[in-house]
Amino acid sequence: MTLQNLKQEAFKNPEVKKEYERLESEFSLIEHLLTMRKEAGLTQEELAEKLRTHKSNISRLEKGNSNPSWTTLRKYADACGFELSLIHYKKEQHTIR
Repeated sequence: MTLQNLKQEAFKNPEVKKEYERLESEFSLIEHLLTMRKEAGLTQEELAEKLRTHKSNISRLEKGNSNPSWTTLRKYADACGFELSLIHYKKEQHTIR
């Protein structure tokens, strides 16, 4: 069974689908953070030094174990050489991949 097939099967349960949709934006944010840092060629420790924080704070942020402010996210992106933008859409227009 492929991951796609597993998702389709799981989404037959409305509660699973609802929870996935609730968490999807958080997972997407984490994926973007990791991509920015890796494309910048930085380790967590190097990024922490640039941000004048501890490696553990970067780790928590990248694991989704924190509730970062927009300022924190902007500083993270800036330290990696990126800019942030915010996209919005109506929920009913969003499709799950």
